[in-house]
Amino acid sequence: MKKTTSLLALSLVSMAFLLAGCNTFRGLGQDVQKVGEKIEDSAKKK
Repeated sequence: MKKTTSLLALSLVSMAFLLAGCNTFRGLGQDVQKVGEKIEDSAKKK
């Protein structure tokens, strides 16, 4: 019983880290996209 509970807890913690990582990478992707748009806009102005 104790081994099953430990495995369940470890699985839940691992899933929480994975989900948090997905949100972080999505946010990073959005930041990079905005920087690219700013560079593109400044290139069009010249």
